[in-house]
Amino acid sequence: KKINLIQSNSDLRRNKLLRLINSKKITRLLESHNSLSALIIEKLKVDVNNVTEEFDGLWCSSLADSAVRAKPDNQSVDLTTRVNSLNDILEISSKPIMFDADNGGVIEQLPYVVKNLERLGVSALVMEDKVGSKKNSLFDDQTGSKQDTIPNFCKKLKLAAKSRVTKDLLIVARIESFILNKGLADAVKRANAYSKSGADLILIHSKAKTAKEVFSFAKSFKRSKYYKPLVCVPSTYSNTHEKELIKNGFKVVIYANHLLRSIYPAMLNTAKSILNNKKSKNIEDSISSVKEIISLIKKND
Repeated sequence: KKINLIQSNSDLRRNKLLRLINSKKITRLLESHNSLSALIIEKLKVDVNNVTEEFDGLWCSSLADSAVRAKPDNQSVDLTTRVNSLNDILEISSKPIMFDADNGGVIEQLPYVVKNLERLGVSALVMEDKVGSKKNSLFDDQTGSKQDTIPNFCKKLKLAAKSRVTKDLLIVARIESFILNKGLADAVKRANAYSKSGADLILIHSKAKTAKEVFSFAKSFKRSKYYKPLVCVPSTYSNTHEKELIKNGFKVVIYANHLLRSIYPAMLNTAKSILNNKKSKNIEDSISSVKEIISLIKKND
């Protein structure tokens, strides 16, 4: 408990992600959409072949923040609301946090966003190189989605890097070239430019069913003198094992929406059971007891 209290200090929490990236083969982040999900991530440890495994940090997703409020993932939830939710998570967890900032918003407001997140103790800020009205990258139909020009996005990255007080807050450039069918050459060109402009990590995004295109990107970018550690989000190529990601040079993996996606079928199944049976007894064996929930929260006091 004392260690967690110390690690919850914003300055110590902020630089923890960088230390993990430098010391581990791969750093594993899981999506957290509220305090309870953060508590699960904070406490969970499993034994795999006599090795203790856990999640290294939390991913605060704009999709999750929107979905838990039953709103579309189009920046309908403003930054102030998202930061309020983030504060609740920060109170619960001592693990480092990577924050999904969409495209960073209006460039004039970006310094405020960076300073605010840094002050709270966020370890990394992710900006995607899209412009205009947001459409989730995993949608098949990307009609109307536009990628920012390289000079414009580089300007944002430079401003974000300049606005932070320390380099403990990592700036992550998310490249959407594969999402918008721009191809490998465009993705690598952007990675070089973004790296030169201040990005500490490069997130290459893909909605392919396999990791083939992100692996081809990693192979090409690794030859660059501007190479930076790579981040991936294997939501669609979910059969890819972490050892394959490590082999291909990825240092951070984000499981970006899995706790969010697990709560919907669970709640729906419970609600249906009560309606069908006109009592809750039939579902009791497949849900947590009230005592278990209370004990989980009490242990965190």
